[in-house]
Amino acid sequence: MNILIDIGHPAHVHLFKNFAWKMQNKEHEIFFTVRDKEHEIYLLKIYGFNFKSFGKHYRSLIGKTLGLLRFNLKMLSSALLFKPDIFLSHGSIYAAHVAWLMRKPHISMEDTGNMEQVYLYKPFTKVILTPITLNKSLGSKQIQLRTYHELAYLKSAYFLKSANVLKLLNVKSGEKYCVIRLVSWNATHDTGKMGLKETELIEIVDFLSMQMKIVISSEQELTTDLLKYKFSLSPDIIHDVLAFSSLVISEGATIAAESGFLGVPAIYINPQQTCNNKELEQNGCVFTFKNGHGVLEKTKEIINDMTIKNLVEINSANLVNEKIDLTSFMVWFVEYYPQSFKIMKENPNYQERFR
Repeated sequence: MNILIDIGHPAHVHLFKNFAWKMQNKEHEIFFTVRDKEHEIYLLKIYGFNFKSFGKHYRSLIGKTLGLLRFNLKMLSSALLFKPDIFLSHGSIYAAHVAWLMRKPHISMEDTGNMEQVYLYKPFTKVILTPITLNKSLGSKQIQLRTYHELAYLKSAYFLKSANVLKLLNVKSGEKYCVIRLVSWNATHDTGKMGLKETELIEIVDFLSMQMKIVISSEQELTTDLLKYKFSLSPDIIHDVLAFSSLVISEGATIAAESGFLGVPAIYINPQQTCNNKELEQNGCVFTFKNGHGVLEKTKEIINDMTIKNLVEINSANLVNEKIDLTSFMVWFVEYYPQSFKIMKENPNYQERFR
């Protein structure tokens, strides 16, 4: 079977990498398509995948509109050469459109519920796989799963943290550190939104710098006084960086959720709340804020009360153990599609076999 996987974000590489390796071991052919946005191409290269880059990702709304035609054409060209039997993506409009043109099924993984994107790919998509906690009804194409995308690569079967990262970070024995993640706020669903104000960020950094080491991962340009904290390590070890940290402060939903699943207290700052971070918050693993108001106070509380981190570790482990193995499920679902779709519609509990 030939499987084309379209990538729109670094987290999508992690989402599909274990699936791709397992399918390759079963002698299926995997081909990735990607736009050059942040670290996607680097990750695909370091993991040894066959891929095609369609060039730079558009950031402006006008650019994204023009890019729809350009990237659809590039996707069609690549697909005609690769001849996929099935398309797979995280809500890719381009993969959905081209799959429909080629009369091939497109399976979408969806956990954000950004409806401006869903409306553009749903009519051209055969299946939409979502976490059961995504509070959106997407119709008869939707299958709800008792898991999260992050667990496709963070479950213990796929991830074992490596202490080598501490040497790369120049973290001494017993030294604590905090990871701060800042996003660019130029995605279509980010229009008119913002996270930390510059003054709030500086206040948080000033406090933390007296307590521990600080690592900043940023899609934004950092001011001169913050450049010394910039994260410049290889993005394929980001989960090791998160796993050994004492606290994560993130404007991005993915980093916040990953930290929570790794048992690290995470402060999530974003007006847009996500289904995974909602459940993580309910389980005391992630603390969400719509803006920077109150973040410094919560940071101080977490730093000064070590029982919080211990509780996060316990609650996270219990939550992860409740979820199915998404990677194993995807392997079965794709290999046996369309019969797998019929099975899941008739018996949603069939997914419990993948633990």
